[in-house]
Formats: sequence, structure tokens, C-alpha cells
Amino acid sequence: MSVAPVAPPSAWVDSRPRAALRLLSRIGTFCLIELQKLRHDRTELITRAIQPILWLVIFGQTFSRIRAIPTGNVPYLDYLAPGIIAQSALFVAIFYGIQIIWERDAGILTKLLVTPSPRSALVAGKAFAAGVRTISQAIVVIIVAALLGVSLTWNPLKLLAVLVVVVLGAAFFSCLSMTIAGLVLRRDRLMGIGQAITMPLFFASSALYPIAIMPAWLKVLSHANPLTYEVSALRGLLIGQPTNYWLDFGVLIVAAIAGICAASALLSRLAR
Repeated sequence: MSVAPVAPPSAWVDSRPRAALRLLSRIGTFCLIELQKLRHDRTELITRAIQPILWLVIFGQTFSRIRAIPTGNVPYLDYLAPGIIAQSALFVAIFYGIQIIWERDAGILTKLLVTPSPRSALVAGKAFAAGVRTISQAIVVIIVAALLGVSLTWNPLKLLAVLVVVVLGAAFFSCLSMTIAGLVLRRDRLMGIGQAITMPLFFASSALYPIAIMPAWLKVLSHANPLTYEVSALRGLLIGQPTNYWLDFGVLIVAAIAGICAASALLSRLAR
């Protein structure tokens, strides 16, 4: 009886990098497909930038004069600017699941799922596309903050790291939105849940005020909130506030991976 030849171990080793490169290529392809949609509605980038600008110009400058929130030697507007960058990314990403439900209703999602690409590549592509969309808002907030006199760093490496933090944070929250979409299956339900959890996520973070002044129960929620670590990393990079970068980036990376896994597992429910 003949025995099928077994591939040498070197072939197995060579196949793993190829598989990884193939997966990254498919993730990049899905990401580019998502970003091409912006060409049909470029006004979205402008309209979504209005709210964070209002937070900086109105809320930030008003509370800077009241001096009601203790931020140490850091001016409140400087303290607030990184939090508004994280907030703008959150507000964009948390409703990203509505788009995937629309694609389900239009029959696009079914066509995407029958391709040989793994579902995780599709979800990751959409997640990182949401992150890239938020980069434009982060740039707008940084420019407006600089015009308002906020002391920001202009170190190119730190600014690049800021964009990485924003993309990771948006990737997680867009995956959270897609996970909820896989559970509720309807746009109106997702819209209601998104509106219900957006402000609690924002206020249960260090975006507006230090964790030290929070009540004990809110401190627990804040430490479990990925937005807190996103804000912490942004403050460290932009205004030099001390932080643990290993913890901040570690939480954001783990949260993004966990979000991709959860959304991928529920993607099939949308296609039924």
C-alpha cells in the first residue's frame, strides 16, 4: 500500500509566513474597500469634526475659567484635548455596526462571506478602516487645540504613536458595535444601544476628569474601560503626562484582538 508523501518540516515553516502575509493582505484589501466609500460622502469627515471642536472651544475654555476640576499643574484645556481626541474616535466607531447591518440588508455581506477570506479578515478590515477614518478628526482636534494655545508635542514619532493609539481604540469600539449588531440584528436596536452606552463609556473614563476624584464604584468601571487607557496614552504622548505605555498599549491591543474575535464569531448570525 502506497503512503502519501509528507511535506518536509521546512515547508510547514515557509507556509506560516505566507499565510500570515495572505491574511494581512486581505485585511488591507477590506480596509481599502471601506475607505473608498468616503469618496461618495466626503462631507462626513467635516460634519463629524464639528462636535469635538465644540467640546474644545466651549466646554474646554469654560471649565478652564471655572477651575473646578483639579488637574495639577496642567491647564484644563491641555488636559481635555487628548480626551476629546479619544471621544471623537469613540463616537465614530460605536455606530459602525449600523453599516454592516445595512450591508446585510443589501445582500453585500452574504457575497463577502462566500469569499475564501476568513471572517476575521473582514471584521479586522472594517475595524481598522473605522480607525483610519478617525485619524482625520484627530488631526483636526490637534490643530484646533494648538490654535487655542494647548502645549502639544510636535515630535513626529510621538504624533505617529498618537495615530496608532487612535486607530487601536476605534478598532475596538467598532468591533464592539459589530458584536452588538450580531446580537440585535436590527439598525434601530443598535442605534438605541449605541446611544445608551456612548456617554457612560465617555464619562466612565478619564477623558474629562482624573480618576482620583471619581467615587469608588466609578473608579472600578474606569479601570475596566479601554477608553481610559486610550486617553492615558494620548495624554502621555501629547502633553507629557506620566503614564505606563506598556499597560496602555497592551490593553488596547488585547481589546482590539478580543473585539475582532467576538465580532467574527457573531458575523454569521447577520448573514442568516
